[in-house]
Amino acid sequence: MGKKRTFEDTMDDPSKPQSASPIVAMFEGFRSELDEHHDRRERVIKASRDITAASKKLIFSLQRVRKLNHPIPLFVVKANAQYWQTIESQYRAISSDLQRLNAYRYRSNITGGNQEFMEALSFQHYLETQSLISYEEAGHRIASMGGEGGSVLLTPEDYILGIFDMVGELMRFAITSMATSGKLPGGESRRQKHPREETSGGQDADKMELDRQVSGQDEQKPPRRDVLADLRELRLHLEGFDPPLGEKFADDVDKKIVVMRQCVEKVETALYGLVMRGQERPKGWIPDLTEQRRAPEQVEGY
Repeated sequence: MGKKRTFEDTMDDPSKPQSASPIVAMFEGFRSELDEHHDRRERVIKASRDITAASKKLIFSLQRVRKLNHPIPLFVVKANAQYWQTIESQYRAISSDLQRLNAYRYRSNITGGNQEFMEALSFQHYLETQSLISYEEAGHRIASMGGEGGSVLLTPEDYILGIFDMVGELMRFAITSMATSGKLPGGESRRQKHPREETSGGQDADKMELDRQVSGQDEQKPPRRDVLADLRELRLHLEGFDPPLGEKFADDVDKKIVVMRQCVEKVETALYGLVMRGQERPKGWIPDLTEQRRAPEQVEGY
């Protein structure tokens, strides 16, 4: 009678086929899911960093613009083409990784790139139109960069935090423009047509035109909007924003709102100094060169 084989002998014998344990297969599935998760997370983090870097370069180039409510100059458009291409390619590369629940699972990994791009996008939109880009328009712009992989989600939190950061760029733009041109940048508001002007014509239109010329009331231009007026209005709305307490978003808003107020105050201080210097030395002022200088002994005695 042969010797009875034990469980240890069966495990040590490589020629003996071993049955696959369901527990081992389950943990192998967990390992595969974790590896996939870490690979996806690293791709999103890398893309977010590349989007952040390209957006910063985009902002630096936009700071060369000096006029509001005008198309971006051609030399700036050409310089920024490569940065736009980089941002779009990065969003397209990770669009498939940010679908359905993964859009919220990896939200903290892409939020840095979204906020920086939101800052650049809103800054360029303001330079072109002197208005604030809406959340719907910004979300559609980012979603369109996803390509075949699907749209990339722009959360309301990333939109608001990006607008907070954009205030700092408006501060730099305003102060630089005042230093180079001697005035606060701003676009002229367009005159709105009279309601009767759009519906009437012929002799009635000529009569209304004559009446306006006689009265002179409609010849006055509407008030001029400048960067400081827009910054103050933006500050008013952002200060009225009340984020839900107990979240990281509320802490970020509390930090950024302090910086936002400082940026608006810097523009106000710079404009105050510009106006005061303009009053002390009016335009066209030149020093009196005919006045004799003091003798060296008079200066030393003084």
